[in-house]
Amino acid sequence: MDRGDHTTACDRPAADHGETDLLRRCVVVGGAGAVGGLFAEHLLRSGAEVLVVDPAPGAATGASAAGSARAVNVASQDVTAGSPAGAPPAGEARVLRGDITDIGPELAGEIGRADLVLLAVPEQVALAAVKQVAAAMRPGALLADTLSVKGPIAEEILAHAGDVEAAGLNPMFAPSLGFAGRPVAAVVVHDGPRARALLRLVESWGGRAVRLGAHEHDRLAAATQALTHAAVLSFGLALAGLGVGVAELAAVAPPPHATMLALLARIAGGTPEVYWDVQSANPQAAAARAALAEGVRTLAGLLDGRADGEAEFAAALGALRDLLGPDLGFYRDTCAEMFGALPSYEPRSPHESSLHELSHHESSLNEHSPSTSTSSPVTTER
Repeated sequence: MDRGDHTTACDRPAADHGETDLLRRCVVVGGAGAVGGLFAEHLLRSGAEVLVVDPAPGAATGASAAGSARAVNVASQDVTAGSPAGAPPAGEARVLRGDITDIGPELAGEIGRADLVLLAVPEQVALAAVKQVAAAMRPGALLADTLSVKGPIAEEILAHAGDVEAAGLNPMFAPSLGFAGRPVAAVVVHDGPRARALLRLVESWGGRAVRLGAHEHDRLAAATQALTHAAVLSFGLALAGLGVGVAELAAVAPPPHATMLALLARIAGGTPEVYWDVQSANPQAAAARAALAEGVRTLAGLLDGRADGEAEFAAALGALRDLLGPDLGFYRDTCAEMFGALPSYEPRSPHESSLHELSHHESSLNEHSPSTSTSSPVTTER
């Protein structure tokens, strides 16, 4: 599959009637979860008719668990970042309790009328659903997913969904951050007018649609997600092994260390299942972790007391500068801005820490836990 160029923020198109006409009727499976809810809300704001399908839709939308479709407002209290200023309030989505892996007559009828069916569900649910969902869709409709690994779902689509357009989206950010200025990896398996319309809608919401092949997506996700998380988690495990208290460290921590502590807190305070999936679901994640371990061994080898160790260390830094290439200055300046914005550390009493942790845990459960067994969990650090 060819890789398309992404549209930059300065020439991002606004949503027009062409996109919404092509994607007028949308079914969001797992729409009671945070990822599905993000897409449902933005589709509504773009003028689409949205049906949320979830085994227990009331968990996130406030709808009753009625068996048939009913209206429910899925808009959040705050306009998601990336929504145009002055946008009208989100409309109402209908909600249907249903199991996408066991499609009944009512759900089959809704899928058959849809222009877009979006699977915002865990990988195993999506893989199990592709064949029967595609069979229920009309030819030329669009089947989309939000999985963080694209290889297996692309193979399933190629095997069982030849009559429909198909595109996989992977928002590389937590839904609470919104689309504005953020990348959305896009793997188009079966191209067509509706697939292109969906990517244009993502751009109109403020996102940057970056087209990739399925293998390329998974390779990059292993580096940007699995490797990054593994480095932060390994840092935390090493700290635990050193037996130094965080309060002691924070009192004297230079900005790089404080930043690493912040990253560690974000991951450690998130949902374990999400970070487990990042490491276990992508078949290329193991190679990323092996590369991390090899990097530590290489660094240790430069510091083993050899006479030429310092020169080799300097050469290694030069190689890393070459790796960053023309982007070195951008990331160096970005780091300086981040360090300048770091708040000063203020020690907490045990009582304050307990209250803060309880408050964070409750908000984390609300934001990051899937609403049902088939709603897609949210990655807090993509």
